[in-house]
Amino acid sequence: MARYTLRQLEIFIAVAEHGSMSAAADALLVSQSAVAGAVNALEHAFGAQLTIRRKAHGVALTAAGRYVLDRAKGLLNAASDLELHAADAGAELRGSLTLGCYRTLAPTVLAALIDDYSRLYPFVELDFFVGPQSEVQSGLASGTLDLAIAYDLSLPNGLVSQRLFDAVPAIVIAADHPLAAHPALGLADVADEPMILLDVNPSRENTMMMFSSAGIEPNIRFRTLDYEVTRSLVGRGMGYAILIQQPASNQSYEGRPLAVRPIEPTVRNVPVSIIWPAAIRPSRSVGAMMTLAAQLYGKPAKG
Repeated sequence: MARYTLRQLEIFIAVAEHGSMSAAADALLVSQSAVAGAVNALEHAFGAQLTIRRKAHGVALTAAGRYVLDRAKGLLNAASDLELHAADAGAELRGSLTLGCYRTLAPTVLAALIDDYSRLYPFVELDFFVGPQSEVQSGLASGTLDLAIAYDLSLPNGLVSQRLFDAVPAIVIAADHPLAAHPALGLADVADEPMILLDVNPSRENTMMMFSSAGIEPNIRFRTLDYEVTRSLVGRGMGYAILIQQPASNQSYEGRPLAVRPIEPTVRNVPVSIIWPAAIRPSRSVGAMMTLAAQLYGKPAKG
């Protein structure tokens, strides 16, 4: 039988998140002695020092503390899920879920997921976050996001993924550009053309890797941080871009026509996956989103 309680884990998580015993006590509306006692009890139960208590500088976690923190969050999530659903097993799915999505993927995959999930599970409190890949990964690691849709490239330790589909990079140029007459284009065909680089990772990393693998140096004219700004510059004939996600309309925001051409010889496709923290067992509401994402965009979800 476990020699610790869920309340002690909750207090320990608060200490880790707030950075000090006093701040955790204020957040939980308990005394500092109760917080210190809970942490001491956990350290005794685990036989390991979990924190380094620095006078006037708050609390830092040891390696053992970081290990316990990751798994403590999973235990509390599982306990909450059990409490929520034990009384109404087989009834309507309830709970909460915050879904993250990499920002260039969001316009093409997020709306359908949110719409379908909301109709299927109306009693789940659903929210979402759209942002850079780094912030999506940070949200998963910190527990502010339950799972995310993102490019499966260079994932940090502690995150696991299930592939949904492979995204195919394409060359995007103005529809009246002479190269638009070709049904497909190679990287060598655009090597001397000015390039509009979407300068956010992992898009930049993947694009530059394509050229490096082909032994070609792209002629970068402009760098942008925004997908639609990239397409608008291309629409005005100021250069070409390599983009992975393509909207239904081949027009820029200004209504200028664009030509999207496959790359030949083919380059590496980019895996799009659903990603979640390895240390946290997905709740029923999270599992339902994983299953739905697999149904809409990929292979059937693994049990």
